[in-house]
Amino acid sequence: MALPKRRHSKTRRNKRRTHDGLDKPNFAVCPQCKQPKLSHRVCPYCGYYKGKQVVEIKQKKKKQR
Repeated sequence: MALPKRRHSKTRRNKRRTHDGLDKPNFAVCPQCKQPKLSHRVCPYCGYYKGKQVVEIKQKKKKQR
């Protein structure tokens, strides 16, 4: 198995790793409920996609004391 003859510098290692970082997701605004959502996905708040209701969202019940 081949082994490197010389050690690679930190700069050379870091140049290779420059593209390994994660990108933050781009959010769009839902035209129905005006909440942020991921593009090309059903809105998790209202269940609409492209102006049509695709998923029925259940309302969370509040706890009574």
